[in-house]
Amino acid sequence: MATKRDYYEILGIRREATIEEIKKSYRQMAMKHHPDRNPGDAEAEARFKEAAEAYEVLSDESTRQRYDRYGHAGLQGAGMHDFRSTDDIMSAFGEIFQSAFGDMFGQRRRGPRPGADLAMKLEIDLLEAARGVTKTITLNRGEPCRTCSGSGARKGTVATTCTYCGGQGQVIQSRGFFQVATTCPACGGEGIRITDPCPDCRGTGRTSEKVQLDVEVPPGVDTGVWLQIRNQGELGDPGAPRGNLRIQIQVKSHDVFDRRGNDIICQFPIHFTQAALGAEIEVPTLDGREKLSIPRGTQSGEIFRLRGKGIPDVNGRGRGDELIEVVVETPRKLSERQEELLRELAELDHESVMPRQKSFFEKLKSYFTESDEDTENSESEERD
Repeated sequence: MATKRDYYEILGIRREATIEEIKKSYRQMAMKHHPDRNPGDAEAEARFKEAAEAYEVLSDESTRQRYDRYGHAGLQGAGMHDFRSTDDIMSAFGEIFQSAFGDMFGQRRRGPRPGADLAMKLEIDLLEAARGVTKTITLNRGEPCRTCSGSGARKGTVATTCTYCGGQGQVIQSRGFFQVATTCPACGGEGIRITDPCPDCRGTGRTSEKVQLDVEVPPGVDTGVWLQIRNQGELGDPGAPRGNLRIQIQVKSHDVFDRRGNDIICQFPIHFTQAALGAEIEVPTLDGREKLSIPRGTQSGEIFRLRGKGIPDVNGRGRGDELIEVVVETPRKLSERQEELLRELAELDHESVMPRQKSFFEKLKSYFTESDEDTENSESEERD
């Protein structure tokens, strides 16, 4: 497998480049390697697609941040365009060329156009993100009109080929290096003319309908990850595929676990006697309950790690850990016997101070001693 080049290197820009600098550089690279300017040059076409891929990543703030942090590996599952052909690129970024070159590229069309992509958000909970889940979603999209079967013509009539463009949907003229395609003014780019349109779809051949789809969400996804389902977007021209459906994942917060990358964190309360004497407790995990040994003298805030009990890596590279942060709770209400025992313990503590507490008081005593000495020296100097 060939190693992908750095996107900044492809566009010849600094890593701190602004969006305008990125756009300008991409426009120049696309013009230089455009297939119309380099007919039959496979390398130029490859550079043209490579530049489009780099621009798609770097022109979007979220994907650029992921790329800057993780490189190409961070873009896996991000739902990027495939750019199988030059037409795909012109369809996605044609407005960049239109802004500088009018309709020289923006209206370029060869054959039926694929449908537009659809985008939506899908909210799942943490357990679904960890285990993977199949979700049924509902979306509105164009479907072939049932009345006219997608022809756009009233039932019993047929559409006719546009005589102005010969059914091509465009009029082609030569301008220097380029063949400039402009939309046919007679048929609006459709290549056909409907004299008696269908009353239900008004000649478009499609109607908006609600559609249900089952979406497979893989284990390990996190908020911001894009899933792409091919050929489930809007309808294309007759004979062309549908667009793609792009789904952005949103993972809801959990009552027990906090997520940090592929690790999960659980704050677990224990009694101060358990912390002092040690104990064996049961803690929650994504897979159920797990026993955890708490050693004697455990302090509040200490963290214990359960290996391999976190979130699976979305790329199949193992699994994160679960971090148990123990929180030592102080009882708010005591029975008479409990209070009696604690007072007895307090009296013992005065005779046998805990090592950490003793160390603190020794440091405190040293601090006050040094402070008193400094004060006495200062007063002595003032008297002298």
